[in-house]
Amino acid sequence: MAREGRVPPEQRGERSPERATRGDRRGTRSGNGGGGGGTRRPSPPSLAVWQAKVEAVPAEELPGLIRELEADPRSGARALAARARRRWERWRQARERWAELAAAQDALVPGGRVAGVDEVGRGCLAGPVVAAAVILSGDACLPGLDDSKRLKPAARDGLAAAVRRQALAWAVGIATPAEIDALNIWHATRLAMRRALDALPVPPQRVVVDGRSPGDLGYPVEAVVDGDARFAAIAAASVVAKVFRDAWMARLDRVYPVYGFARHKGYATAEHRQALALYGPCPEHRRSFLPVRQAEGAPPRDVPESDEPAPGAAGGRRKRRPAVEAP
Repeated sequence: MAREGRVPPEQRGERSPERATRGDRRGTRSGNGGGGGGTRRPSPPSLAVWQAKVEAVPAEELPGLIRELEADPRSGARALAARARRRWERWRQARERWAELAAAQDALVPGGRVAGVDEVGRGCLAGPVVAAAVILSGDACLPGLDDSKRLKPAARDGLAAAVRRQALAWAVGIATPAEIDALNIWHATRLAMRRALDALPVPPQRVVVDGRSPGDLGYPVEAVVDGDARFAAIAAASVVAKVFRDAWMARLDRVYPVYGFARHKGYATAEHRQALALYGPCPEHRRSFLPVRQAEGAPPRDVPESDEPAPGAAGGRRKRRPAVEAP
């Protein structure tokens, strides 16, 4: 009898064990077909997506994001987790710092209206001296607030906007270069402070100022050494005044571009002194200041000017017509 030949499994409509095993493995990976399909685990977000989240998510939501990143086995995700943790730590410290500033102020006048006042521009050779007065609301929350000199420009701009939104009242007052020359810088600074306080729509119960006492401001005054680093309202006033004056000097720079006002803000830098030596003072310089007087004695050159008008004198605050028009 003839021996019956073996028929390969493929010809019988079956899969060979080897092919079946390979198919099962493919099914396990893909989750479809192969007789042994499993559930596919979702892929983690790309590192680019993680990075965008680390930069954009609100600080108070960072702990949850950090946990997700630390569960991702990729080294890049772990590095982003470390970056997010550093950002969280900075935010936490800023919150604690804000709590300290607010507590110090509340201890002075519990639940009362305290106006913080600070000035900027006293030592400049050009431009006005600017003072701001700020009364913070009881529910204000300004993490990162500090003395304006310790903050980067972008942080100052953001905080100044937050102060204006959250303040119970704020105002800005200025004293012009002509007033500085007529009164001297000390009395002109006090004038700017009084103008800021007078422009507040809500009268303060007490005023706190940074440094030495400016004298009579029309309200009970307490001078605090390093006040802009210790009291919330003074720190807020320092930020508002600095941002306002920087914008003012940037506009003056467009009127008198040869002096570089946008860069040095009128301070006696080498660049500013060199421009004074070359062109002499412009109408915005303080002629009672020695470097300006010395430059005025030298033969001046023609000072190029643009057609843009110089900033006008006025003040600004919330819920009232500004007394100083921002540039």
